[in-house]
This record gives sequence, C-alpha cells and structure tokens, in this order.
Amino acid sequence: MRQNECVPTYEFRCRECGATFDVKRPMSESAAPASCPDGHDDTVKLLTMAGLSGGAAAPAPGGGCCGGGCCG
Repeated sequence: MRQNECVPTYEFRCRECGATFDVKRPMSESAAPASCPDGHDDTVKLLTMAGLSGGAAAPAPGGGCCGGGCCG
C-alpha cells in the first residue's frame, strides 16, 4: 500500500464479546476475516451506509438508497 493511498474502513462486530471495531484495508482484501481487538476470531463484517449517498450532507437524488425506482 502506498503512502497517502485512500483505503476504505470496514466495520466488524465480534459475535463472542459484542465489540464493534473498524479495520482499514484495501478493497482487494474486503472479504478477509478480521479478529476483534480482544483476540476473538468469530466476527462478522457489518454493512455500513456511510458514504454511499455520494455526500455526507446531501441524500442521493431520486429517493435514497435505490434511486427511487423500487422502494416506495
């Protein structure tokens, strides 16, 4: 990974202790498992919606997540 390279942050939750934690890694490693900070291996990657709308302050045009085509 090059310095100043922008990498996404993925949020995980530990099924054993319930801790939620973030991991920064390249998109090519997005499916890789992650251990929780307490060393547990039973974790799940969470689906986060941050940044999916194209801007933090403005919702996506045309109805949000699906563009207004199918969700009400």
